Amino acid sequence: MPRFDDSDFVVDAASATSRQSNAAQDTLSPRDTRAGSTLPIPGESGNTVEIPATRSSISDAAALMHNLSLSPSMKDRRGSRNSFGTSLPIPRSPRQSRVPSAQRPSAISQDIMSSQIQDMSKEKVKKAKNMAFAFDIDGVLAHGNEPIEEAKEALRILNGDNELGIKIPHILLTNGGGKTEEARCAQLSELLENPISTDQFIQSHTPMQALAEYYDTVLVCGGEDYKVREVAENYGFKNVVHPKDILAWDPTVSPWRTFSDSDRANAKPRDFSKMKFDAILVFADSRDYATDMQVIMDLLLAEDGQLLTRAQDPVASRIPVYFSQGDLVFPTNHKGPPRLTQGAFRISIEAQYKALTGVELERVVYGKPERATYTYADEVLKAWMEQLHDEARLPEHIYMVGDNPQSDIIGGNMYGWNTCLVRTGVFQGKEGENDPHNPANFGVFDNVLEAVKSALAKELGKDFKLKWNPKVNPVLHGEGVSAVE
Repeated sequence: MPRFDDSDFVVDAASATSRQSNAAQDTLSPRDTRAGSTLPIPGESGNTVEIPATRSSISDAAALMHNLSLSPSMKDRRGSRNSFGTSLPIPRSPRQSRVPSAQRPSAISQDIMSSQIQDMSKEKVKKAKNMAFAFDIDGVLAHGNEPIEEAKEALRILNGDNELGIKIPHILLTNGGGKTEEARCAQLSELLENPISTDQFIQSHTPMQALAEYYDTVLVCGGEDYKVREVAENYGFKNVVHPKDILAWDPTVSPWRTFSDSDRANAKPRDFSKMKFDAILVFADSRDYATDMQVIMDLLLAEDGQLLTRAQDPVASRIPVYFSQGDLVFPTNHKGPPRLTQGAFRISIEAQYKALTGVELERVVYGKPERATYTYADEVLKAWMEQLHDEARLPEHIYMVGDNPQSDIIGGNMYGWNTCLVRTGVFQGKEGENDPHNPANFGVFDNVLEAVKSALAKELGKDFKLKWNPKVNPVLHGEGVSAVE
């Protein structure tokens, strides 16, 4: 399967490195420009792997402050880089589900029948096992808490409602987040009326669990209530601090704060002036911009991550800051244009930092279209293939179905996947139109069901039936044949 290399980025590696080095000398402190300045690497026994980054760690606030482009081109994105020098840590293997997938009693008898059908349709089964899907969620499967009806049928087909009764591997790959994987999967299973396992689910901050091997004390921002604290603790971070904990300790930290009685009741105040933070993690969209921005800026300008201090060289003593994804807008159930999301918050932080220090903020952005997310998706897909078909391998034909050309499509294109762009979210092109900057290479579809049908027809044939027939007789209906009433 195609992967990233220097030629994909449309830049000469040596000249690009030289230009970046010269630019860095003008803006960064000696600590940032000396050789070997990068994230510390855990020992050989660690459970992380570092993936070369494809976006610059130097913020693009200067370019975006006056022109928040909605359509950065694939060429522009390929010519950029990311992260603290070289890499984004991700888990070496997928996080195992804590909740076993339940099987409906009625499905057991179907499994027996379908296994007999599959035994006599080996060629078609082989093709079905050699394909997989990766779905974005917002704008593809749902709008907020409202399901897209066609998504329910698409998932039913892939979960075995087809002529072979075969489960076709699919994962959910979203730039959303803010809850534990278990909570989000339970919510989606109910919403979409199809079982969603944590073993097939990747949200924007799922790969960031690898950072628990690097940092102990972290500020975690975003999401509803204190749910991101639970997420970080489940990932293994030893000392997790929420901005509301800091407000409970000293409300004057944020003059324009929002702080309810419920916030106070669930906060964990301590004397944070005696604590040194190791990193800042933005897991999801902020619900209190004023407080989150203020606390993040305090820590970025502090002496080695200690609140109530100001560093003489804020660049040299700056602690790292991570954002779980970079989308500027996302689709909701709002009837108008897509709404601003975490990318807008990140750009604001970058602009504030540059205004206060005169230099660009070095930061790390996870999520689509970052290569690390797709590398992790490979491992999740292989593990899910093993669960479904006892084959721990990647299917040859992977279809990414998304609504955002700037994340779903560009990421899938650069990773060698077949990309399907749908009109139910960010992209609202007319019939026959593709995105001019990041065109989907497999096609543009009205909704996810049409994309799935088209992919199945290509891989399994136009005669492949998208309905399981409970009355089919395996003895009478063999290779490529299924009785349908």
